[in-house]
Amino acid sequence: MTARAGEDFDAVRAVADVDALLAGPVPEAGPTVAVGDPATGEWTTTRGAGFRLVPLWEGEALTGVYAPEWNQAVEAAEAHLATLVGELDGRWGAHRKVAMHVPLFRKQLGAALPPLFDALLAEDCYGDLTVWGPVAVEGAGAVQRWVAVSAGHSEADAPVVMAAAVSDQPIVELPEKDGPE
Repeated sequence: MTARAGEDFDAVRAVADVDALLAGPVPEAGPTVAVGDPATGEWTTTRGAGFRLVPLWEGEALTGVYAPEWNQAVEAAEAHLATLVGELDGRWGAHRKVAMHVPLFRKQLGAALPPLFDALLAEDCYGDLTVWGPVAVEGAGAVQRWVAVSAGHSEADAPVVMAAAVSDQPIVELPEKDGPE
């Protein structure tokens, strides 16, 4: 669960959260650290070498929910994401997609992953990424970052989680295999 559990989706707040994430510091080095709310332990942020990741919204748990209500809940989450993507496209232009199935398969095989992808999967953020960048950071001179948002869930009854990431490196699709064949 995230610290956003129980909150209604608010596009204005989600955009403000993405802005704050983009404007904030990104660690140059160090281990990946997930932080939880001190009172509840619910996930609030993850930071690692070159990136930060935060939850933006969490839907209701889908335990015991079946079609058509399950489909409606997932469609509502996808609509929330589309609203956010539309707002960010208006700022930064057209986005591109980065699939998460390759990192997921690699993790299942025990292969090493770039820290950002590993952190996304550790927080059950399995949804494909919608990515912009490079994006100029206001008031930071020539600093540029890459921004990604996603919505997804790890299993059928888990809540859909919308998350945002910012990176000081391009967020790109991973090749299906490491190195030469």
